[in-house]
Amino acid sequence: MNKISLKEYEIIFDDSLESLNDFLAASDYSSVFVLVDENTKVHCLPILNTVISGYTIIETKSGETHKNISTCETIWQQLIENNADRKALFINLGGGVIGDMGGFAASCYKRGIDFINIPTTLLSQVDSSIGGKLGIDFKYGKNLIGLFRNPKAVFVSPVFFKTLPKRQFINGWAEIFKHALIQDQEQWQQYKSTDILHANMNEIVFHSLQIKKAVVEADPFEKGLRKILNFGHTIGHAIEAYSLENEKDSLLHGEAIAIGMICEAYLSVKKCGLSERELLEIQAVLLTHFPKHAIADFNREKLLEIMSIDKKNEGTVIKAALLTEIGKCDYDIAITKEEIFESLNYYTTL
Repeated sequence: MNKISLKEYEIIFDDSLESLNDFLAASDYSSVFVLVDENTKVHCLPILNTVISGYTIIETKSGETHKNISTCETIWQQLIENNADRKALFINLGGGVIGDMGGFAASCYKRGIDFINIPTTLLSQVDSSIGGKLGIDFKYGKNLIGLFRNPKAVFVSPVFFKTLPKRQFINGWAEIFKHALIQDQEQWQQYKSTDILHANMNEIVFHSLQIKKAVVEADPFEKGLRKILNFGHTIGHAIEAYSLENEKDSLLHGEAIAIGMICEAYLSVKKCGLSERELLEIQAVLLTHFPKHAIADFNREKLLEIMSIDKKNEGTVIKAALLTEIGKCDYDIAITKEEIFESLNYYTTL
């Protein structure tokens, strides 16, 4: 059983989740609550039931559209109605939405109760297991309301991958590719030829989290280096938000970030010295796994409006993390409206 030890908690890799039982046995919680959505209730809760019992279920609806203050109010109401005190434990069983929102709700309830995360998607295992970023969406954009607070533990198990549709599994690979692009050129070279549907995911998730750990521990509150984790996200988040609002079959997070990484790799050539060869290599790999999406009709001014309220900005200046080469990334790079539109046009011509 592998572990990644951070300053305040551990990420425990456990195929059977038996270590969760050990964690609870060594604790003194007055009650346990498990947050699920309609999908994890059906597919993941039965797996949890083989390990623990005696908890109260809180159910919410799945998807980014429900990651808001209204859902948090429902969570808090159920905690109050079930007499949850400050010694209660809150378990987030699900993907990134459950982890972000559940951690936020737990951190606000009675000024904070303990929570642990059991990420059930590949995306949430490699992206939100480390970092302590919690939050909800507001009407103007993603994750605008939130805070930094770490869980007491994170339990990672590949058993949940069996519950994922193929599209959701591939979705998580966007963040794995990103980690390699910003910090590990050697790993990127390996991923170029990896059969991502049949890879050793324990090893890949572990390595990807080691990359994120090093970055987050160097800059826990995103004042500098940690901003490189936003590569692909300045443009990608805007595309994700626009798609969610305007498309019936909206893009998943990783799918939008893949588009953002191609656009921002293009800007990296223009502004930070990334070579044309590396750009072509990046887009070839990403388009292999994330087929081109039709964004030609996306309203450019609306996308710019979404980007203008991004947390990474300074005043009215839009900032991005851009590659200097594969495996190295710079941050706080100002990008203009014209450059953003040029990168979007580049993607549409591929």
